[in-house]
Amino acid sequence: MDHEETTLYRPSVGRFALHGVEMVIAMVLGMMVLGPVWHWAWPGLDENTTAEALVMATDMSIGMAVWMRIRGHGLPAIGEMVAAMYLPFLVLLPFHWAGALSAMAFMTAAHVLMLPAMVIAMLRRRHEYGW
Repeated sequence: MDHEETTLYRPSVGRFALHGVEMVIAMVLGMMVLGPVWHWAWPGLDENTTAEALVMATDMSIGMAVWMRIRGHGLPAIGEMVAAMYLPFLVLLPFHWAGALSAMAFMTAAHVLMLPAMVIAMLRRRHEYGW
């Protein structure tokens, strides 16, 4: 291996961040591909915030899990990342049910909290994510 080639595979914050970006892209693709299928199969889904949130977390998880498997990650790492998708929704749902968070505030907050949840999951296995 020459110097340039070894530099490409050296663990770094940049590789770690790139992997995070790749997973966000995979999550968005999961929502874009699977979302229309759910809305066709479940008319009125968008009228039930709880169901819509859990379906959205599922769509994101599927997209991300497929990409992680393609990248060679094991099931424990994938399971932790899937948990990071659901955890913010599950933590915030009681606040939505109690009327403390509107549907929009709930969905926004859950998506924002998902990013640090993902980073925590990635830091637990930083060696797998290129750092």
